[in-house]
Amino acid sequence: MAALDYRGLADTVAAEIADGRLRPGERLPPQRDFAYARGIAVSTASRVYAELARRGLVLGEVGRGTYIRSDLGASEPIRPEPPPAALDLQRTMSRLPEQEALLAETLAGLGRGAVEAALTQYGPAGTPQARGVAARFLAQDGFAPDPHGILFTGNGRQGLAAALAMLAPPGERIGCEPLTYPVVKGIAARLGIALVPLPLDGEGVRPDAILQAHRAAPLSGLYLQPTLQNPLGATMGPGRRAEIAAVLARTGLTLVEDAVYGFLRDTTAIAALAPERTILVDSLSKRVMPGLTVGMIVSPPEMTDRLAASVRQGGWSAPGVALAAGTRWMEDGSAARLARAKRADAAERQAIARDRLAGLPVTGDAAAYHLWLTLPETWRAEAYAAAALRRGIALIPASSFAVSPGHAPNAVRLALAAPARDDLARALDALRRLALAGDDQVVE
Repeated sequence: MAALDYRGLADTVAAEIADGRLRPGERLPPQRDFAYARGIAVSTASRVYAELARRGLVLGEVGRGTYIRSDLGASEPIRPEPPPAALDLQRTMSRLPEQEALLAETLAGLGRGAVEAALTQYGPAGTPQARGVAARFLAQDGFAPDPHGILFTGNGRQGLAAALAMLAPPGERIGCEPLTYPVVKGIAARLGIALVPLPLDGEGVRPDAILQAHRAAPLSGLYLQPTLQNPLGATMGPGRRAEIAAVLARTGLTLVEDAVYGFLRDTTAIAALAPERTILVDSLSKRVMPGLTVGMIVSPPEMTDRLAASVRQGGWSAPGVALAAGTRWMEDGSAARLARAKRADAAERQAIARDRLAGLPVTGDAAAYHLWLTLPETWRAEAYAAAALRRGIALIPASSFAVSPGHAPNAVRLALAAPARDDLARALDALRRLALAGDDQVVE
């Protein structure tokens, strides 16, 4: 059928939703049954459902079908940022007591240097001192970044944006995990880049899936989170990292390696195995503090100039005060001390979560600040998130992470970092009761 026909059918279904004939939470028929009832081809029915998803009217869940969104017209819709009064289980930013003293000490120690830094506009390369300090700070066994390949941005998200913008002009394809960092989804949409979901196993993206996708239509690069993947929490083992490095060498593809959670676990970066084909992006926001942070890019030598140009064009260079503070924290050991403290904090919060959610199917790494909760069949993820928000708990449903609309599992991500531990325990108790009740109307 013509494009106008499927859009007209989508308009008809949208009208049925608007006037209440199709109610929030109601399941639409399978596409084959919808096609038969409307006298259309199954391929046209698929386009109708895709158009309804694009308009934000329906949500598909793997293995369960397509539903009218439960939050349509709700007075408290699910929001990209937690409401001020809600307990924040959306963001993975931790705040330890020692951070306040560290910040005060650092700013006092900078003295007039802070004023000079604030008055200076730095480029992507920062200063020679900052590059040397960052290279030593990011070094691992077998991985010694060249200081000349270090670039700085305002935060890790800006580093990711600069790397993706450099790799893929509008209309080109970047392979990634099928459930990925929502900010990267937004970056790709604004840059006109198509994200291509690649099948996973327990360690992350499968190497054969990369090769298959690249053969089907050439990719311009990859974006992966090898350590404590967000949202699933998976971490690639050494063998899988070596396999990914081999794929990069075989195909000539470049990987954007998101290492922001790497400080919570001892792993070897893929950049150490494929330094010529990997752009590593890290930051101090989660290690140290989000409000005064700096992002770091470790670039392959032949890409440094193009990456620097991408940072400049995006206006993403690090502010002077943040660069000065970050350099100090990396050099004097403060960043490393906070990372060790946060490792212990994350492990303790994971233990609380697994105790309070006992009996529910949770997955993820015990070192991570987030946890993946698969919901009982009596719930759908969007409805569960909306019900949790009505109880003052903000969390994120799987649909926010899904690269392909309509292919979200029936699950939610719980960020464990922000609340006080007693508040976290109470919130998890409430979420467990809500999950087991399966009916928003009867849970107090």
